Amino acid sequence: MSSYRHPGIVFTDRYFTVPLDHSDPSGEQIEVFGREAVASGRTGEELPWLVYLEGGPGFGARRFVGTEAWLGRAAQEFRVLLLDQRGTGLSTPANRQTLPLRGGPREQADYLTRFRSDSIVRDCELIRPQLTGGEPWTVLGQSFGGFCAVRYLSAAPEGLKAVLITGGLPALDAHADDVYRAAYPRIERKVAAHYARYPQDVERAREITAHLLEHPTDSAGHRLTAEGFQSLGIMLGGGSGSHQLHYLLENAFVRTPHGTELSDTFQEAVRTASSFAGHPLYALLHEAIYGQDQRPTDWSAERVRAEFPQFDAATALKGDSPVLFTGESIHPWHFEVDPALRPLRETAGLLAARTDWAPLYDTERLAANQVPVAAAVYHDDMYVDTEHALRTAASIRGLRTWVTNEYEHDGLRAGGPRVLDRLLALVRDDA
Repeated sequence: MSSYRHPGIVFTDRYFTVPLDHSDPSGEQIEVFGREAVASGRTGEELPWLVYLEGGPGFGARRFVGTEAWLGRAAQEFRVLLLDQRGTGLSTPANRQTLPLRGGPREQADYLTRFRSDSIVRDCELIRPQLTGGEPWTVLGQSFGGFCAVRYLSAAPEGLKAVLITGGLPALDAHADDVYRAAYPRIERKVAAHYARYPQDVERAREITAHLLEHPTDSAGHRLTAEGFQSLGIMLGGGSGSHQLHYLLENAFVRTPHGTELSDTFQEAVRTASSFAGHPLYALLHEAIYGQDQRPTDWSAERVRAEFPQFDAATALKGDSPVLFTGESIHPWHFEVDPALRPLRETAGLLAARTDWAPLYDTERLAANQVPVAAAVYHDDMYVDTEHALRTAASIRGLRTWVTNEYEHDGLRAGGPRVLDRLLALVRDDA
């Protein structure tokens, strides 16, 4: 362990050893990293623990500077563990560089089946007694971290004192197809709202798309296509995302001796926004997090998109329709254009074809839940369907919701202490 100080916070880096396969506890072991955070004036106190599970899948826990965002509020009364879920951050990372150590694509796909919420929860249950002495702890789950928290309630509620969920109540029984059929209309609404705010972007997006349909570009090995450009709509799910997208579009073109071209500034911004180099598990496992009914996900977002022809860029350009951006969806072409994903294309295909996914949620146990649970549900959340979330909320005994349109999906980051205060008040009213 190593400790160091930030303004108002003392961080301690911790490493834990857990089984790769929890059904074989004496088999291969992997390392999981967590960063403990405690208020600088309370380092010697016996404080209750709160474990934070980041959104994703595929993202390590946020790297905080001091007491920013919600961490300062949490540190007023908790000792916080910022957990890098297995395969992310410093927790035995899984990416194009490390996965070949497992063997070929089939071995890699088999390995990655152990990186879903069921394994993450079992990691937590091995780590918890090492920190709490066996006492239950509070879980704060953001987005996919909330999916993990619902799995926790299904599999090991005895380890939980309370559960706080922000933008992360999963559909309990929906196939990935159901998730994306609900998603595309939400994305279309977000795009319409963006164009209403910035009407000049309608023509800009058409011009950029038309250019890319004729001239796909390459930036540092990353191939930018019209579909890749459309995928920038993922930005529209955040509170400031519409503004960020507008600023990205405004300097797309530059005049050169060879005519009008896409500017280096624009291409680099797009590459940065769309590369999966820092979070490849997001692409590899994004649909697998819904797999549990013996049906393959089979590139669900790609197949379901065909049911919404208004998202086809070429068709939009033939008429006078605006080009629609897409959102939180992964497609086969991602594994062709992104150098961080290209070596993992066959592995991704094997995961998409897989049918032996284990069930994730125990509806009977959730219906009999005894753990205080509060969830922030963001009205018209682009990433997690509100109707699905509220149906799940009604299926978990005692769960209390705060439905708000004050924040988008990133409300925990944007609202920080206020969001955390609201959820803590709800679970304490229920205790």
